[in-house]
Amino acid sequence: MNNARLLLIDDEEAILKLLEAALNKEGLHNIHTATTAAEGRRLCRQVSPDLIVIDVMLPDGDGLELCRDIRQLTAAPIFFLTARSGDLDKLSGFTLGADDYITKPFMTLEVVARIKAHLRRHFRVMEEIQEEPVYDFGHFQVQSDSGTLIVAGIPVVCPAKEFHLLLFLCRNTNHIFSKNQLYEHVWGEESMGDDHTVMVHIRRLREKIEPEPGSPRYLVTHRGLGYKLIQPVGLINQAGRTHGL
Repeated sequence: MNNARLLLIDDEEAILKLLEAALNKEGLHNIHTATTAAEGRRLCRQVSPDLIVIDVMLPDGDGLELCRDIRQLTAAPIFFLTARSGDLDKLSGFTLGADDYITKPFMTLEVVARIKAHLRRHFRVMEEIQEEPVYDFGHFQVQSDSGTLIVAGIPVVCPAKEFHLLLFLCRNTNHIFSKNQLYEHVWGEESMGDDHTVMVHIRRLREKIEPEPGSPRYLVTHRGLGYKLIQPVGLINQAGRTHGL
């Protein structure tokens, strides 16, 4: 994990220096910084970061739009670092593919702890899936060894946290999980009543894997209970295994 490549994008150089120094103390030294959206895009293509932190307000563009662009280049975890704290802002960030949302002012140690937690989980999942099969649902396939989602024969970009959520559900087909359970398994912490995060990620997955997202037939809701990924009859992947991430 100490070799992880990090990309920090913020127009306040003082914040970049503060985060970089704190991350260095934790053994993370492969850090790239940018103060503009344009520079962030260039570095993303150049260094293929394992995790990205983006400020929402940048001098040459909106961090939300930058997130949208970066999502076409990588599925690496993306953090938003911003002074905007409203639920609508958070939902907008998650809808565009963000994995975490940290508001200013912030505690540096908390940000570093979240970054390390996401990196540990991301790399552990990548190691665990190396020997797993392709999960075949007919209309879509999840290639766990390469971290690839194929829908109707076409590869679809799937952000890291969405892929981790989908992989957890693939490992546990036909089991119902509440929002809190999914949050704890996939995000690795108690939800503290944060239903929005899971709901947004479920909706984004449906937009990718369902022929008709408004009438899902794979990732279904059981009202009052939670969500279930249905394994089509006749397609057997890996039965009898229950995993956490």
